[in-house]
Amino acid sequence: MFASMYSNVKPQELDLRLLSISPQTIYSPVTIEDKESTEKKRAEAEQAVEDVYTQKTEYAQNQVDLVASIFDAMMEVNTEYEKEDHEDDSIDAVLKTKQKMLEDKLPEDIQKNLPKDTIKQLLQSSNSDLSIAKDAVVTAVHHVMKDQVKISDVEEKKDQVESQLVYTNVSNSLKDSMNAIAKFAIIPNVIYDPQKTAENRQAAVEKVEPVRIKQGQIIVEENQLINPDIYRQLQLAGLLNNKGSIQPFAGLALLIVMMIAGLIYYLREFHTKTYQPLLLYVLVATITIGLMKILSLFQQIDLSEIGFLAPVAVGGLLIRILMDERIAILSSIVFAICGSIIFNGELTTSFNMNIGIYFLISNIAAILFLSRQHRRSRILQAGLFVAMVNVIISFAIIFIKNGQIGTVELGYYSMMSIASGVIASVLTIGLLPFFESGFGILSTMKLIELSSPNHPLLRKILTETPGTYHHSVMVANLSEAACETIGANGLLARVGAYYHDIGKTKRPQYFIENQMNITNPHDKLSPKTSKNIIIAHATDGATILRNHKFPKEIVDIAEQHHGTTLLKFFYHKALEQTEEKIDEKEYRYPGPKPQSKEAAVICIADSVEAAVRSMSNPTPEKIENLVRNIIKDRLQDEQLSECNVTLKELELIRQALCETLNGIFHSRIEYPEIKKEKVKV
Repeated sequence: MFASMYSNVKPQELDLRLLSISPQTIYSPVTIEDKESTEKKRAEAEQAVEDVYTQKTEYAQNQVDLVASIFDAMMEVNTEYEKEDHEDDSIDAVLKTKQKMLEDKLPEDIQKNLPKDTIKQLLQSSNSDLSIAKDAVVTAVHHVMKDQVKISDVEEKKDQVESQLVYTNVSNSLKDSMNAIAKFAIIPNVIYDPQKTAENRQAAVEKVEPVRIKQGQIIVEENQLINPDIYRQLQLAGLLNNKGSIQPFAGLALLIVMMIAGLIYYLREFHTKTYQPLLLYVLVATITIGLMKILSLFQQIDLSEIGFLAPVAVGGLLIRILMDERIAILSSIVFAICGSIIFNGELTTSFNMNIGIYFLISNIAAILFLSRQHRRSRILQAGLFVAMVNVIISFAIIFIKNGQIGTVELGYYSMMSIASGVIASVLTIGLLPFFESGFGILSTMKLIELSSPNHPLLRKILTETPGTYHHSVMVANLSEAACETIGANGLLARVGAYYHDIGKTKRPQYFIENQMNITNPHDKLSPKTSKNIIIAHATDGATILRNHKFPKEIVDIAEQHHGTTLLKFFYHKALEQTEEKIDEKEYRYPGPKPQSKEAAVICIADSVEAAVRSMSNPTPEKIENLVRNIIKDRLQDEQLSECNVTLKELELIRQALCETLNGIFHSRIEYPEIKKEKVKV
């Protein structure tokens, strides 16, 4: 896997220099943030934010109050002066007196800031004129100060307030004083707000999206000058000085480790003393990935979409038939991931997701089509089904891209998709016999073929030992039902039961079920001779099956279905005929004991069927007691000590056997005899 994808993850090596001309158009293989450009863009956004000024609305009221206080002070001075007797005072003396009185009314700094002529003119005005002036100035100042007044706008605002006092009905001299006080009252009411300014700038910075060099984006076009900015982007994208980079290879290794870990988890159920299942899986995976790699080489000759032709479904089909459905589905994911990397030649990305989805659905379609179909002829049908699914998926991928595609191109994709499915089925049919014979694989399809009544050995049993054939069919029905109940291979049990007594064809007349209209030969034989003939049918059957190249699982069932049980009839007969001590081991089957669940079930079902057949009037209660006693006898005799059958499973086996036997030996209605009467003519 690593070798097949090594070249596909190897970084592109570019010999580019600053201020040189690019010999080709270069695309970014990754999406990465250009931090330098991002910071530059953020700095520009921050600088574009203007300073924030906050208007102090209370300033307008303060200045209005100041103007009102000035005029009120002048009117108070006039009022107090009139209460006193100053009739003989000259004008200068009056002004001096009022000015002295004004010192107690107005703060010193205001008096200093107001022109002396303004104060003098105000002190010479009557209270009625001052009242008119006060109202006019207060209104004008409030009108101007209610808006923002920046430092740069102060002079403009002073001119504005003066223009508003033009039409005041007072003397020109008083009007000049009013202008002076109004201008004095106009001050900036907007101040710089550093906190708000900082908040606005931060918000502007946060709104700036990071500048990213996107995957597939053109960094530099052919014959374009590589300026410092482009050179920096090439460095960021990892396209310069990447000869010693091991990151892509480390990433590929980690991906492969994870995929293999998942496969090992599911392959544990095939754990045996040999490495055959692992070797089988490795060969199938190697063939599948090898086919993809070989086809990917054609990408170099402008066949960019050659991946749609890859018969990747061959892997799913072979694993489904030879091993297990769950492993096949997991392998579909593995093949899809590998294919998406292998066929990334024309892309800037590491994974070709389109081809990965195509491979995944193609494999799963093949597996699901065969999920309950075990005939070899269904493989070609599965290939046609996969071809149809491939066409649909390829069209879906093309249409989702929303690109311009013509009828010729659609036909091109259709032909590759159909060829992919058909080639996958043909390869599966061609490779399957090699795997089955080379690894001795007992596939589901092989079992179906062995169960065919037209098989030479089954026909041999039927024609030469019809009683044994009927017994085998009954045992097969019982065994399959019991195995399905405990999760064992019911089909294997059925086929194994068909052939478990094949050894009886060697001496059919010595077995009671085949003794029709003949005397029992054992009546004329010694117990020892009879024992040898009966025991030999297990070893003879195994020999016959081996000579016919039967799978090991079927041979083992034939050899183990009696375990090391005792031939009680002939053992007791021998004891009755002699007073000498007889070793019980001489009258036991040589074994071995059942090694698998299927062999254990057939061992029990074989005895149960023979025992129930011998019952004169089987009832559900009798059948249940019989089955329970036979299982108990097998446990006490330690015949089930070498297989992984639990006590709970034995109870399930008992229930399944009883249910099947009750269905076979159910009570029937006794039909009345119809008397025939002579017809009178």
